[in-house]
Amino acid sequence: MSEGPILVTGAGGQLGRELAAALAACGDVVACDRAALDVGDASAIARVLRHIAPRFIVNAAAYTAVDRAERERDAAFAINGVAPGVLAAEAKRRGALLVHYSTDYVFDGERATPYEESSPTNPVSIYGASKLAGERAIAASGAIALTLRTSWVYSRHGQNFLVTMQKLAATRDELRVVDDQVGVPNWSRWIATLTAGVLARGAAYVAQRAGLYHLSARGSATWCEFARAIVGDRERPRVTPIATADYPTPARRPKYAVLDASRFARTFDVALPDWRNLLHECLDAPVEPPRPAAVD
Repeated sequence: MSEGPILVTGAGGQLGRELAAALAACGDVVACDRAALDVGDASAIARVLRHIAPRFIVNAAAYTAVDRAERERDAAFAINGVAPGVLAAEAKRRGALLVHYSTDYVFDGERATPYEESSPTNPVSIYGASKLAGERAIAASGAIALTLRTSWVYSRHGQNFLVTMQKLAATRDELRVVDDQVGVPNWSRWIATLTAGVLARGAAYVAQRAGLYHLSARGSATWCEFARAIVGDRERPRVTPIATADYPTPARRPKYAVLDASRFARTFDVALPDWRNLLHECLDAPVEPPRPAAVD
C-alpha cells in the first residue's frame, strides 16, 4: 500500500467538506473540489493521482441533481458511472485504497423490508442507474475498495432537505411534504466521522474488509416525518402530509429505501444510532465541521 496522503474528491460538497475535516485525524489530507479535480476528466484523475500519490482515495464527488439527471444522462453517467471506475483503476495501479459512496436509489423501492447488500438492484431513475454503474465499475476494476451505500444525506450547509425545510419554515405557515416515501435520514458529519474511524485503523485492516456495505442510521421515516422532526413542536409552520402523486417530479423515487447496515456494524464493530438522535446532534452542532487533532 502507498504511504502518501489522503485524497478527498468532491471536497466542496456537503459530504466532502465533512470528510476533509474528519480525515485530518488520520493524516495529511488533500481536499479537491471540482475546480481542483473534475472527476469527469479521466486524464485529470491520472494527473492528480500521479502528483499526490495518495494511500487512500475518498471519492465524495457525485452528480446529485436527481431530477436534472433525467435530461442530463451523459453528465450523470460521466461523474457517477465512469469516474468511479477510473478512480478505481488508478487506485489499483498506484497501490492505493478507494472509498466510494453510493445510494439507496440503486433499488426500486418495491419491497417493505430493509435492503441488504445482496438484495437485487433495479434503479428507477437515471441517477440511480448512474450510481449503480459506478458500483459495478469499481467491482470490475479489481481495486481494493470500500463502497458505502447510504441514503437521504443532510447537513447544515449546502443544498439538502434539512436546509430547505429550515428556509421554508422561516417564511411559510404550511409545509406540504411527501408522506408515502420511506427511508433513513443520515447526517453527513456522522458518515464522515465513521469513515475516518475506519481508515484510522490502517490500510491493511481496511483491505481485509474491502467490499460493498450499507452505511445508515437505525430506524426509518417518511419525508413528512423527517420534516416534522426538523421543525419541532412549533405551531407554525404546519407540516401537512401529501402523496407522491401530489408532488410530481421528473425522476421517480424509491417508495421504500431503508438500508440494513448490520453487516457494516458487525464488520467494523460500531454502534448505529437512531436517525432522530443524529438529527438532534446535527441541530445542536456547529454548522462547520471541527478540525480534529491528528492521531499519533
